[in-house]
Amino acid sequence: MSNELEAYLEYISVTRALSKKSVEAYKSDLQMIEEELQKALITLDSKTLLSILSKYKNKRTLNRKLSSVNAFFDFCYKSQFLNEQTKLKLSKIPKLLPKFLSYEEIQSALKAIDRSSWIGLRDYALILFLYATGTRISECLALARDDIDGEWLHIRHAKGEKERIVPIAKVAKIAIDAYLREFKYEKEFVWCNYKGENLSRISAFKITQKYLGVSPHVLRHSYATSLIIGGADLRVVQELLGHASLLTTQIYTHVQKQDLKNTVESCHPMA
Repeated sequence: MSNELEAYLEYISVTRALSKKSVEAYKSDLQMIEEELQKALITLDSKTLLSILSKYKNKRTLNRKLSSVNAFFDFCYKSQFLNEQTKLKLSKIPKLLPKFLSYEEIQSALKAIDRSSWIGLRDYALILFLYATGTRISECLALARDDIDGEWLHIRHAKGEKERIVPIAKVAKIAIDAYLREFKYEKEFVWCNYKGENLSRISAFKITQKYLGVSPHVLRHSYATSLIIGGADLRVVQELLGHASLLTTQIYTHVQKQDLKNTVESCHPMA
C-alpha cells in the first residue's frame, strides 16, 4: 500500500471519523487498483483508471469505485501530494423511486403475526419499530434498552458515528414493552434471537421478508415516504433519517410529486 493511500485511510478514519465499515470499503476499492497494477494510485492517469474500472458492468458498483477514487484524489490535492486536481466522471444512472409500502400494507402484515409467543411479539415489535422510527437496520440492531427513554429514541450507532435523537410512536413503544416482558433473557440489547444472542442482519431480513416480502430498508423508505406525503418538511425528514446531505433526502420529493399527480388524476373532472 502506498504512503499516500495509508495517509488517506488514516484521515477518513481519524479526522473524518467514518465508520469502520466505510473505511474498509474505501480501502478495498483503492487497494485493489494498486495491487492489480503494482503501482501507487497517485501515479495513475485517468485513462488507466477508467480502463481498470470498466470491468464493472453494474453502474452503481462502478460509481462507488469512481467515487472512492475521486475522494482519494481530492484528499491528495488538498494535502499537496498532487499539483492538479483529478476528477473522474461518474456513469449516469436512471433515477429510481425508492420502493416503499403503504400504511395499510404494513398494518395488514402486522395483523397476520401470531403474538402468542415472545418470538411473535418480537417480530411484531421489530416491524413496528422500523416503520415508526425510520432507523437503518444497523442502528436498529445496535439498540440497547437504555437508548429508549419514554417516547424518545437515542441512536448512538448511526452511520458516520453521528448520534441523533428521534421520537418513537407510542404504539411501537407499547409493542416493545410487551415483547421485553415476555423475553426470558436479561440482555443489554433489545433485539435478540431464540438463543438470547444479538439478532443478526440476516435474521432481521428473514423476519421482514416473511411478513412483508421486503428488506428492512424498505420500511425506512416507507417511514420517509409517509412523512413526505403527510406534508413533513424535507429538512425535518433529513434530520430524522440522519442524512448528511439534503440531496440524499430529496429522492422522496419524487414520491410526493407522484402522489400529487395521482390525486389530480383521481379527483379532477378534467383528468
